[in-house]
Amino acid sequence: MSSWKMPADLSTWISGLTNLIDRRLRGVLALVFCGLLLTRERRRTCTTWFRASGIDREFRSGYRAIGATGRNAKAMGTSILFDIANSPATAKSERIKLTLDDTPSQRYGPCVEGAGLHHNPTPGPSNQPFLYGHVFVTLAWAVEHPDWGTISLPVRSELYVRRKDMPKIPPERKWEFRTKTEQAVGLIGWATKMLSHKGKPIWLAVDGGYANRDVIQAAKRGSVTLVGRLRKDAALRSMPGAQPAGKRGRKPKYGKEVVSLAKRAGHREGWQQDEMVLYGAKVMKTYKTFLATWRPAGGEIRVVVVKEDNGWLAFFCTDPNATAVEILEMVADRNSLEQTFKDVKEIWGAGQQQVRNLHAAIGAWHLNLWAYTLVELWAWDKPADELVYRGCSPWDREPRRPSHADRRKALLRQALQEEFLEAQDGPDAEQKLLDFAERLMLLAV
Repeated sequence: MSSWKMPADLSTWISGLTNLIDRRLRGVLALVFCGLLLTRERRRTCTTWFRASGIDREFRSGYRAIGATGRNAKAMGTSILFDIANSPATAKSERIKLTLDDTPSQRYGPCVEGAGLHHNPTPGPSNQPFLYGHVFVTLAWAVEHPDWGTISLPVRSELYVRRKDMPKIPPERKWEFRTKTEQAVGLIGWATKMLSHKGKPIWLAVDGGYANRDVIQAAKRGSVTLVGRLRKDAALRSMPGAQPAGKRGRKPKYGKEVVSLAKRAGHREGWQQDEMVLYGAKVMKTYKTFLATWRPAGGEIRVVVVKEDNGWLAFFCTDPNATAVEILEMVADRNSLEQTFKDVKEIWGAGQQQVRNLHAAIGAWHLNLWAYTLVELWAWDKPADELVYRGCSPWDREPRRPSHADRRKALLRQALQEEFLEAQDGPDAEQKLLDFAERLMLLAV
């Protein structure tokens, strides 16, 4: 089997990942990753990766390399985290912005370790409320591109297995049950420990499902500012009053008055407007902001109530000095993780690798996530004209930013061009060109 030539910076990142597993599998994992980048088949299973990379008789080693990736996902995720931290994508940012959410990966067939019945967040036209498969709690680094807007770069995931599905996992996997909240707490603690050397403030945006006491306290322990959505019936309290003169004891953390978000949102006065950048566009938002106390947060929070066309929404921030613009822009940045999940599943085929082994499923999922991240880092400084090719559709002249699919195709074009140029050098250039043409035809087929 022969390896495809990748751009130098991408090869360096891939080498950093492969060096973290058993040396006997490093070369195979590099081939698997190249196959993941190169395959163009509609059904993106592990075997399509093997065919695109030239793995044939060594396919069992390919599966072992994917399983080793799942067992070493934490260490390899640390390598990806440092790649992002040292890239131009984060060089000019004043703060580190992280996003966290979970997403399902539908599976089929019996004997899939760790799979179970989960809530389906996108039921579609069939209105299917549940799906059978895996759920991954994912942490990503949200970076701001000057032309493309906010992009969430996945770093690491945790596989959530329901307690009732634990008996189906073989004992040799040594799998321990943890709730989604416990997994989120672990990811936050890991990320803050790895990023403490950067010396930048860390902000984390979560969905309402993770806006609970455990996650908020974990963020506080790591000096992380947390932004999330508030329930409309959240048990908020007023700010504590001043300590009476001569009264002994600690100052109270919580006020005595109940704060009703519905009443605050229904009152006509107190609304203000401000311009902010949400989802890559400047918009004018109408909102109210005030300080309150909330027991899950352990005290004071900043609350922002936003008026929308179909009602109102409430958000909070654990930093009482944060502005409403900063909070709402961070909320919008969290939604970039939803777009990342969509691209990872549609463009890279995450979840289509129907492996049954628990660690192989984790490894395949992470390889798709990291492929997304590395392609975005590779394309960060590339001009749009270099990334978008519309030679086959000259009628398409609508100006728009390159999609992630455009960036992936640009990487493939560069990789194949470099392979072709290298094949022309040397005394055996003719044979190398024939080999390259044969591999290219197999890739196209």
